[in-house]
Amino acid sequence: MNMRKAVMVGCGFVGSASVFALMQSGLFSEIALIDANREKAEGEAMDISHGIPFASQMRIYAGDYDDVKDAGIVIVTAGANQQPGETRLDLVQKNVGIMKKIIPEISSRNFDGILLIVANPVDILTKVALELSGLPENHVIGSGTVLDTARLKYRLSEHLGVDSKSIHAFIIGEHGDSEIAAFSSANVSGVPLSNFCEMRGHFRHKEAEHEIAQKVKDSAYEIIQRKRATYFGVAMAVKRICEVIVRDEKAILPVSTSMHGAYGINDVVLSMPCIVGADGIEAQVPIVLNDEETKKLQDSAKILRETLDTLELS
Repeated sequence: MNMRKAVMVGCGFVGSASVFALMQSGLFSEIALIDANREKAEGEAMDISHGIPFASQMRIYAGDYDDVKDAGIVIVTAGANQQPGETRLDLVQKNVGIMKKIIPEISSRNFDGILLIVANPVDILTKVALELSGLPENHVIGSGTVLDTARLKYRLSEHLGVDSKSIHAFIIGEHGDSEIAAFSSANVSGVPLSNFCEMRGHFRHKEAEHEIAQKVKDSAYEIIQRKRATYFGVAMAVKRICEVIVRDEKAILPVSTSMHGAYGINDVVLSMPCIVGADGIEAQVPIVLNDEETKKLQDSAKILRETLDTLELS
């Protein structure tokens, strides 16, 4: 297995933007692009490769599923795009069908690296990939709420006038309409969020939290309404997840992971903060939630479970 080799399955907006971000990162020495439309993969590989003289030397090319054999990371972005007015869960039947074609192709090449699912609805598709691939649970990761959490930090940064890197807060649960902003455990460099807000002259905590959480939740819909797709933000999230894996950073990221009893939730995949490194997900981080957040997380899991129950994976 070559941790300096990645394969991107799907060369749409998200896939190509992610490869562009990864090209600039210097993480990989080669990236193979796979798409149902071979010419699309070739065109994207050619276009992105022309930026290599401005970055690190590497090889970017259109490949096929044989390229996954020795890859360290396979990233799956392939799927139908979310349309204006459509929820991520509305995509489920179309994209499960696509996943049922892709994952067996990967499995048949004896791939034993990290499988990173980015296509939506990411929590459902990560569960599907886990069941179809036969890979160890810790090697199948969904991009989850890494982007949502970045959006939350961005909004809090704007609200508080402080660097977003100093803000420690998570969006958890579904990457979608039932996601939860875990404000009760949020802090700014160790100072509880509400205390820091008051230090900056903000006292309407509940109203501000509701408004910020709603803006984060609506972000994708607003972007899709204006430009029909979101891809730059998620490309940066993909780059960050790959950094953590390749460099074995053991960083804490809110990725899609299987639940086994924590917070009373079983047998679904959703986002919780996890320690992520070269071997994938090492452990879930048990952040403290208040009763309201715990109930919302359980409700989010219930929505995902009901969707999973409608699927036929055989």
